[in-house]
Amino acid sequence: MNSSERETGPDWTDQDYVESSRNGCPEHFRVLVQRYQKPVYAYLASRLGDAAEAEEAAQESFVRAFLSLKALRKPESFYAWVLGIAGRVAREQFRSAAHRQRDREAAEVMLTEASSAEPEYALEEALAALPETYRQVIVLRYYEGLSCHEAAARLGVPLGTVTKTLSRAYALLRRELAAHESAETTINQVNQP
Repeated sequence: MNSSERETGPDWTDQDYVESSRNGCPEHFRVLVQRYQKPVYAYLASRLGDAAEAEEAAQESFVRAFLSLKALRKPESFYAWVLGIAGRVAREQFRSAAHRQRDREAAEVMLTEASSAEPEYALEEALAALPETYRQVIVLRYYEGLSCHEAAARLGVPLGTVTKTLSRAYALLRRELAAHESAETTINQVNQP
């Protein structure tokens, strides 16, 4: 009877489960997940401050741990290792959230500038004047809140295409808003006595 066929028991250590998982019994990894799911979740919840994000990050951490189990040099240190993975996942989520927040703030600034400069000229009018492909990317990115990666996946195009399209759409929006502002200024100057 080899190690993958013998019964598990309460005397099995993390090292035993890691080695068994590596040697063809991936179902033994489930025991490690059950053993450390709550502490990893608690660690992530304290770092992320959101239960749903912590749950998602915990799942991602265990998936990454399973996929790179062969890289674990000290199987007896599984818990510390999976916490390290969880920390990296949390940092990635922070970066992603910070990036989304910066994008939202930039969009809000554009909306505020457009509405404060010319209350009767809505940004929506400038968006409506854009070609469909530009409008589509802006709507996915700022109105639906998708990341560039998610927008690329939704549209079935490479990430570079989405970022280039966004850049061109911003330029067109700025040009459209500037042209409208210039026209309004000219009209106001003509109408002044």
